[in-house]
Amino acid sequence: MSLAPFVPSPFIVIERMLQIADVKPGETIYDLGCGNGRILITAAGKFGAKAVGIELNESLASEAQQKAKELNLENMVTVIRGNFQDVDISPADVVTLYLTTSANTAVKPNLEKKLRRGTRVVSHDFEIIGWKAVKVEEVAENDGYTHTIYYYRRP
Repeated sequence: MSLAPFVPSPFIVIERMLQIADVKPGETIYDLGCGNGRILITAAGKFGAKAVGIELNESLASEAQQKAKELNLENMVTVIRGNFQDVDISPADVVTLYLTTSANTAVKPNLEKKLRRGTRVVSHDFEIIGWKAVKVEEVAENDGYTHTIYYYRRP
């Protein structure tokens, strides 16, 4: 069962999400519901991070893995086809989300159980109810459409 429809994040939002999370080379990023891998590719290619995406949709997971291969990032990008609720995300330094508020609520217990203290969590457009954001920032696209980035640190 999918917790959110596939809607790709704009690159300007992806870059800002990773900047806000202060992603460093060698850190490990997990993107829950990675879609076509935009966040993975950006995290690996521009930030030097190891990027792990989890995607339920077989076609999108294949597309993400193929894109990483085309860009010679396959040693830095891993795509796991499956349900992110069933995957061990404890190695994450940063977790990215572009789910709905209700989906964030559904995954929150898993995040609280599996993430280490200090893990950074960045959510595009949808907050995690019950968590206090360290930072909330608006990002405008060139067409004027505005996105909200919620940044959290796991206590």
